[in-house]
Amino acid sequence: MLARRLLRSPAPGVLGILLAAGTALPAGAAITGVCPDGSIFIVPRDELIPCRGAKKVEPDEVPPMRPEYLPRPYTWQVYNEQTNPNNAYNLIDQARQVRALRDGQLPAVGAGPDAGTEAGTPQAATRPVQTRQERPASGPLDLGLSDGEMRDLYFILELRQQNAPAQFVKEDAAGNELMIVSMAHSTAFGERFVQAWGDRGRIHGPVLLFSAIARDDEPFYANLTFSQGPMAFQPRVDDPLQFGVIQGRLGPMPRNSAVLGYVVLPENIDLSSPIDIYWNDRRIEAVFEPLG
Repeated sequence: MLARRLLRSPAPGVLGILLAAGTALPAGAAITGVCPDGSIFIVPRDELIPCRGAKKVEPDEVPPMRPEYLPRPYTWQVYNEQTNPNNAYNLIDQARQVRALRDGQLPAVGAGPDAGTEAGTPQAATRPVQTRQERPASGPLDLGLSDGEMRDLYFILELRQQNAPAQFVKEDAAGNELMIVSMAHSTAFGERFVQAWGDRGRIHGPVLLFSAIARDDEPFYANLTFSQGPMAFQPRVDDPLQFGVIQGRLGPMPRNSAVLGYVVLPENIDLSSPIDIYWNDRRIEAVFEPLG
């Protein structure tokens, strides 16, 4: 188990140390292999191999570590694990709701671990059922923009990629484009955005435009993280002072559809310095306002 946890860590240097000379490994630690999920293991006996269908390889045949195991901001990893539907913590509530529906009961939406009996099994609701409300940012917000002005925003995003590229391209195994996510900074839009908000809330940081264009049926949930120096920022999609959709909707997108929106960054982010941007398991580096 220790070997499995160690080799699932994102530090590729650890693997090199473990796969070095035989004196660096415990006696009998002679089985090296790769699991179907791409993780690498070193174990002393066959029964300790941590997965089914593992491929045993010689130490010098171990391939490079997968990109998703490279270092990332800690808060980005925490956020993705908390929102992962396969996280065991999230599966508990889902299983309780399934059992309740199977028994003819209607569990309260968003009921926590204390709902039901001490053992955590759901009971018939004794309090009003909460109504699930759609997150405000899943659909477009009204910023008073005309259709022509929104077309201009797409044009700005395209033009800014020439001197300040910030673009993700998701492709399938054959290299066909599935989705393109672009970002850009526009001073004019930032001023219009602050004016549109008026007294609804103060905008503290720079405003970025983004667009997501689906070349095929693909979902887009704006799982974005911005990192600069020691700071990592994940905009909340339910907080219009951090994130908003101007046109389109988050979620499944049909072919040739688009989403246009904005992200409000923290005020201490420097747009003239490199920013690491993460979208799902992808990463790019961008400078939104190059000097000179």
